[in-house]
Amino acid sequence: MLIFIEPRLVLLSVPKTGTTALEQALAPRAEIAFRSRPEIKHLNLRQYLNRIRPLLAPLGGPAFETVAAIREPLDWLRSWYRFRARDELIGHPNSTAGISFADFVRDYLRAGDRPAHARLGRQSDFLTGPDGSVAVDHVFRYEAMPALTEFLSDRLGMPIRLRRRNVSPHATTDLAPAAEAGLRAALALDQQIWQGARQAP
Repeated sequence: MLIFIEPRLVLLSVPKTGTTALEQALAPRAEIAFRSRPEIKHLNLRQYLNRIRPLLAPLGGPAFETVAAIREPLDWLRSWYRFRARDELIGHPNSTAGISFADFVRDYLRAGDRPAHARLGRQSDFLTGPDGSVAVDHVFRYEAMPALTEFLSDRLGMPIRLRRRNVSPHATTDLAPAAEAGLRAALALDQQIWQGARQAP
């Protein structure tokens, strides 16, 4: 999460949506930067509203606006699967090496305690308020990153050039039609948010 005081803007860091590249490009411009440790970097909207926004209240002035990216839900999950299949994680409980994508999806959708490699939330968890509705002011599709960077460039008054970071290795991520339909049903809210996200500044 990056906070820009004068532009009154808060950039939420939804995992696997290009946030590392954005952080590296924009952190020097931010007055407040939550980074490094995932539980600090990836604070969700509710955590921001409950913990961080009250700390900004004494500054006065206009309200801060929030901005975030959301990735096409199946592509987001495929990215996580590939990311956890990288060589550095082999032998770690989070590793998906040697696990098929179909088994990874089955574990991800399992009710109750899931294996470590499939313990992931939903992108919608980062973007919804206490009542479950989308409460981020500006949501852009990850697939429309140029639109997001143009928006940020305009609001921050600076050119933005991103470098690719945390690129996941290639892996086969095919799913049987029935399994894909079940996954899409489970991620219906994420799909709805993605469909409505902005593609232009």
